[in-house]
Amino acid sequence: MTAQEPVRRREAARVLLLDAADRVLLFHGFDPAEPARTWWFTPGGGLEPGEDSRAAALRELAEETGLAGVELGPVVAVDLAEFSYDGERYQQRQCFHLARTVGVGPVDLDSSGSAPDEREQLSEARWWTVAELRRTADQVYPERLVELLELLLRGGVPVEPVRL
Repeated sequence: MTAQEPVRRREAARVLLLDAADRVLLFHGFDPAEPARTWWFTPGGGLEPGEDSRAAALRELAEETGLAGVELGPVVAVDLAEFSYDGERYQQRQCFHLARTVGVGPVDLDSSGSAPDEREQLSEARWWTVAELRRTADQVYPERLVELLELLLRGGVPVEPVRL
């Protein structure tokens, strides 16, 4: 980022949603300003005024997946992401909540609660194993997702959130 470019700063909550087989849910999307550039990412989004990360994570998860009543766990990681989206620069402080669901697969997901422009930019939802993530050549965010998932699956919830 250069000093001349305005940067939008925001807080966000993301969800590491694991199913019974320890697969993580990721969405495949693109930047409207660069439709050929795609990536996989966790459910979540920006906090609304007065909203805490837990409430935002649950709201975003319900909007993007149709899942309500998910048992949302603690914040297991934090990150400062800097990126460009739709021609604007962002600096986003984000926390990652761990959550688990049982018996839910991709066919059970419903993104109709998302804003129409968000739905247009999401091409797919997929449950990934750690092994699949390790092998993929696709861009995945956060970049250290595999390391984080291995830590969580091997050692459980950390005492303090991991810095990505």
